[in-house]
Amino acid sequence: MSGTTESTTTRTDLTATGRTGLGDSAFRILTLLAGLVVLGILVVVAGELLVESVPNIAHEGVSFLWKTQWSTRLNRYGALPFVTGTVMTSALALLLAGPVSLGIAVLLTQYLRGVLREVFVFLVELVAGIPSVIYGLWGLLFFSSIVTNYVTPAIRATPLTALPFFGPVGASSNMLLASLVLALMISPIISSFSRESLVRVPQDQRDAGVALGLTRWEVITGVVIPYARAGIVSAVILGLGRAIGETMAVTMLIGNTQQVTVNYFDPAATMSSLLANSFNQTSNPLANAALFEVGLVLFLVAFVVNSVARAIISSISHEGSR
Repeated sequence: MSGTTESTTTRTDLTATGRTGLGDSAFRILTLLAGLVVLGILVVVAGELLVESVPNIAHEGVSFLWKTQWSTRLNRYGALPFVTGTVMTSALALLLAGPVSLGIAVLLTQYLRGVLREVFVFLVELVAGIPSVIYGLWGLLFFSSIVTNYVTPAIRATPLTALPFFGPVGASSNMLLASLVLALMISPIISSFSRESLVRVPQDQRDAGVALGLTRWEVITGVVIPYARAGIVSAVILGLGRAIGETMAVTMLIGNTQQVTVNYFDPAATMSSLLANSFNQTSNPLANAALFEVGLVLFLVAFVVNSVARAIISSISHEGSR
């Protein structure tokens, strides 16, 4: 009787093992296909941008990146004004949004409790989901007057005017306005992902800091944030990627003026705003090829930024595991 039971149990285990092995194989194949689809989309997008850019690459060469003139009449195309505008607006937005977003994440995870925390978390996630065109309309119809009447004079009254970044005021629609709205747009994204990283810090780490006599502030700055730094860096880079690729809000606020400037009070243009304003607006094949090349540059910038972020996160993770 016991022999029969043992035999039945063995057959059941073998059957279960066989089913599990088949399920694992099927799931592995499905995930592999999903990964290949993502890789395929990446290759197709990059390939299409490259193929469509070839006429302008042959016409302008590498100098396309540092030429400043963009003229469909003369068939001369340079991307430097748009690259500069993208870098300037994204850099200031990240500089402003990074500390604020981290502060919001710390507030939500270390200080607020219960219903109040849930309400604030919901509000942050709600703001993160607002369409960019709404930010653009709000910035154009309401926030621009605040920047013109209050923010700009306040900056002009400080020693910051000695820097080339805050020179004479050029126009109400400028890089400063676009950067401030961009900062507002990416702050909820960075704070949301930073909060997730801070929540995952083991309670044992906090308790150990308290046991050593550290204050709450010392625990947060010396234990919690260093432990979650890889996730925080990921959140910051994700926000930077959003800022670099943002189109509608920036197009509505930056002034769309082709010029190379580092003065935030001047109007400018970004690669995204150029594409939004100019694509399918001309029948000139070379002009369209130049626009595709701008798209290719934007694609490569995003790829490089994410690759650098991945390397930084990997380095931080290795240091933390030592």
